[in-house]
Amino acid sequence: MKGYAMLKIGESGWIEKERPACGPMDAIVRPLAVAICTSDVHTLWEGAIGERHNMILGHEACGVVDEVGELVRDFKPGDKVLVPAITPDWNSLEAQAGYSMHSGGMLAGWKFSNFKDGVFGEFFHVNDADGNLAHLPENINPVDACMLSDMVPTGFHGVELADVQFGDEVLVIGIGPVGLMSVAGANLRGASRIIAVGTRPKCVEAAKGYGATEFISYKDGPIADQVLELTDGKGVDRVIVAGGGCQTFEDAVKALKPGGKIGNVNYLGGGDFVTIPRVEWGVGMGHKDIRGGLMPGGRLRMEKLGALVSSGRLDVAPLSTHVFHGWDHLEEALFLMRDKPADLIKPVVVID
Repeated sequence: MKGYAMLKIGESGWIEKERPACGPMDAIVRPLAVAICTSDVHTLWEGAIGERHNMILGHEACGVVDEVGELVRDFKPGDKVLVPAITPDWNSLEAQAGYSMHSGGMLAGWKFSNFKDGVFGEFFHVNDADGNLAHLPENINPVDACMLSDMVPTGFHGVELADVQFGDEVLVIGIGPVGLMSVAGANLRGASRIIAVGTRPKCVEAAKGYGATEFISYKDGPIADQVLELTDGKGVDRVIVAGGGCQTFEDAVKALKPGGKIGNVNYLGGGDFVTIPRVEWGVGMGHKDIRGGLMPGGRLRMEKLGALVSSGRLDVAPLSTHVFHGWDHLEEALFLMRDKPADLIKPVVVID
């Protein structure tokens, strides 16, 4: 089969590989559509997870089951499926402890284009199929289904980590596709005020639709200073970090009330240390919690998030601004995500 691979840091291209083997609990899936993630950019051009050679890229897809192992009960060839970006080993001790995304080691639930070939190939392998796949609802199209692989669950996990409650004032730093889903999730959880950091008109327009009430830009000065001015010096109850770099935590801590929580779902692709301001963190005793996590995978989460889209409670269509048809456009879509033109939120490639 063919796949689009990371040849080495900074270099990619099409290669030929053996079709993946199907274990007794696994599935082999043929993609219906794939989406490009900023994480692919971090992996390929920044070497954020280290050197990878001839590894097929991609972790966002929906597809059709082509083959299942003899122990798979709930899926069969021909089934259309949602595929999470994170596919834990559900019998692991880490999963039993409540941290399935780290099954087998830190971040090891993230297998696609990390520990094994990803989804940018004619076929891809899904471990523990009954635990990780979910049936694709008939009224969700393949383009929207790709948003359920990573963007929706990651953005919503930022809301979970920040523990947004009814009436909270929330700051969302970064309104790319993940941040937009954090805005949507905070709105669904009952936030009374959502301040979004971002200036790209396409993203601002989408964020308004998802419930953002005010906007600020890092170009206009420190984020924390602007938040404190908007809140009469009090700060916000919750901060969701969905963009920026290691230094972003300084603004997040300064903008947060004592007793507040920060939820980070931003992939920090570079730098050695996260910056935490000592005084504004209450000299270590300010009850300003900082939590960072990889989004949970698994069938149950995919079914629940799929139900939000299927029922009309969540519209993910605004995320997919650039839709291509055919494998020939995959590289174009990948480079588009790297360059991020002003009208881009998310590129998707439908496999015709």
